Amino acid sequence: MTQQNPRSALSPDNLGLIEAVARLGSMAAAARELGMVPSALTYRVRQVEDALDVLLFDRSSRRARLTPAGAELLRSGQHLLDELDAVAQRVKRVATGWEPLLTIAADAIIARATLFELCEAFYAEGVPTRIKLRAETLSGTLEALQRGQADLALGVVPLPSQGELQQAPLGEVAFVFAVAPHHPLAATTHKLSDAERAQYRSVAVSDSTQRGQGLTYNLAPGQDLLTVPTMQHKLEAQLRGLGVGFLPLPLAQPYIDTGRLVVKPVQNPDRVVRVHYAWRQPREADGGRALRWWLARLQSPTTRAALLNNHHQA
Repeated sequence: MTQQNPRSALSPDNLGLIEAVARLGSMAAAARELGMVPSALTYRVRQVEDALDVLLFDRSSRRARLTPAGAELLRSGQHLLDELDAVAQRVKRVATGWEPLLTIAADAIIARATLFELCEAFYAEGVPTRIKLRAETLSGTLEALQRGQADLALGVVPLPSQGELQQAPLGEVAFVFAVAPHHPLAATTHKLSDAERAQYRSVAVSDSTQRGQGLTYNLAPGQDLLTVPTMQHKLEAQLRGLGVGFLPLPLAQPYIDTGRLVVKPVQNPDRVVRVHYAWRQPREADGGRALRWWLARLQSPTTRAALLNNHHQA
């Protein structure tokens, strides 16, 4: 008997044979149902057993009973069959213009709650496209799009026209200088100068760019610095009094309301950041229906505002 390798032995047809034998309790009954000669069915089952080097059926009694290994094969095999069916359906849908994968780069200022709500609405459509989210910061958000690592970037600074890259306004975000109530600066009443703020450790979110040092904002030369990976880490560090810095007002507002953060006036207080969303125009052959779905949602002013202001629900 020529031995199959395990992968070829686990074909949908072979799994169907084993399921029939287990369900009907005998090789002969399974062969009748499948329209096979009993010896041919027995041969196929033994091929699978030889390939896996296990016994799938206990043949010590008149009724064919699954061994523990056989029962596990049927359980796991059903998952394989279900996945094959799902792949077949996904391929059919992709052929209608849905991308296999859509990657979205979201800057640190984007509200996760709204982003996940959009994902829920997208999946509710029953589309075959898989979503991949990338957490980026500052210039790294746009860089992910420019390097082809993302199809859509949320929260990028306005950029000059760049060929196949398109952009549209997302909105504005106000930043406030906030400290923990037990921080030394919490007791001040005057507008803080840059020099005064520079005397204390600042908390900054690391730029996720892979090209050089990246961008920094509102930092004085020589200022002590705690660098963290995300805006949520920055918020937590400032709540603990580990440092000071500017936070998006929508993110900080619930903690300001409860007294866990104190907003301090500063000189040159205009800290409003205008951000865009940008995307790479898909090729005609790629379909682009998933990207168009997201772009259609982003045309809603309510959705754009929620992406910048819905932090308290994250």
